Amino acid sequence: MNEEVKAIIYFPRKYKPKRNGGVHVGYQNLSELYYKDREAYKTLYEKRYQSEYAIHLDFQVNGNNVFFIQTPEINRMLTDILRMNTAVSNLCSILPGAAIGQFSRRCLIDEIVLTNSIEGVRSTRKEISDILDELEEKSKGKRFFGLVQKYDMLMTKEEIPIESCQNIRDIYDELVLREVEEENPYNLPDGKWFRKESVSIYSPSQKEIHKGVYPEENIIQAMEKALAFLHDESHEALCRIAIFHYLLEYIHPFYDGNGRLGRFICSYLLSQELVPVTGYRLSYTIKENINDYYKAFTVCNNPLSLGDLTPFLRMFLNLIKTSVEKLKESLQEGFVRLNRYWQRIGDLCAEKDEKLEKIYSLLIQAALFSEFGVSTDVVLEYAALSRTTLTRKLEQMPKNLLVKTKHGKTNYYSINLNELDQYITRNTTERD
Repeated sequence: MNEEVKAIIYFPRKYKPKRNGGVHVGYQNLSELYYKDREAYKTLYEKRYQSEYAIHLDFQVNGNNVFFIQTPEINRMLTDILRMNTAVSNLCSILPGAAIGQFSRRCLIDEIVLTNSIEGVRSTRKEISDILDELEEKSKGKRFFGLVQKYDMLMTKEEIPIESCQNIRDIYDELVLREVEEENPYNLPDGKWFRKESVSIYSPSQKEIHKGVYPEENIIQAMEKALAFLHDESHEALCRIAIFHYLLEYIHPFYDGNGRLGRFICSYLLSQELVPVTGYRLSYTIKENINDYYKAFTVCNNPLSLGDLTPFLRMFLNLIKTSVEKLKESLQEGFVRLNRYWQRIGDLCAEKDEKLEKIYSLLIQAALFSEFGVSTDVVLEYAALSRTTLTRKLEQMPKNLLVKTKHGKTNYYSINLNELDQYITRNTTERD
């Protein structure tokens, strides 16, 4: 790293944080320097703002012009994310479609439950799963229907316009309007698109930590600027997504539901830019790193940060990197185990039975990749069997291997993998 880059990233030498024998730590926040050396604080800000590495936005935070620094660290994270995304894409291409479908469904359920949880809204996996089962039938009036329906669109790469204030309002209405109304009808939007009145965000101790943009005229103007940056293709797509997420939450255009709205839009954008299933892992990763997530907002909302959004960008790209990395690891582990089981499927049948082997294959995939298993209808379609034949085939399976659960009116099937491991071990020992 050259000296010019170092000069805009780090504190003056005497104020560098120390760790592990004096090695300085990452990008240094301006607000930390303010109380240590006002002159150095001013100098560092000017160096950053005027640097050739600074990217400036037509947007203000606390009256300060917004910018971020695309540091070497950020460039490395972008490279790592794209490299791991390629690995995930390759795994998705070699895994069976049924396995990917089951895994995606499980991740979708996780995502919806956790995005609700982050906002203190309780929802259960069974509740979300039931809506998915009836998405095209009779679940329209159910709680969270809009949320489930919108997230379900991510896997199909169905286009969702995010270009105007009207688009933002449309997504909000479809996503959370019904739940907001049920929780508190006074929190419904009362302006042309957004809210008319001011809104504040409070800490658990009831200290005001942020005040959204106000009035609606200013909200509209700020949102149009944020959308303009989101669609400015002269900048890296993942950087635009991260910064837009911050700007949306800073604007806070609605009285309630902003967090769920912001995370959904990010999930959608990530599903368009990366492997679709990536969009189902954002809230999961945020939940695991919730303190870092909120801290990054706090740092950048601080007037002493002078509009430097680099700390938020670093945090958010790291979340994406972590998410894609864990996604890769999970799929890789599933792929290895699936191959191991597939090699022994023939041992599970007393005689050659292609239909039974096919059922075993699907149920093993269900055990490795699904939430509850696979429904009767899915097994029937996959194995091309009648219900009578399926019943007969399932009766041929050892009772300790077959796992049958019921959610609502639907039966789900999978394999007990612990019992399967023991079965294979015993079978191998007997053969040896």
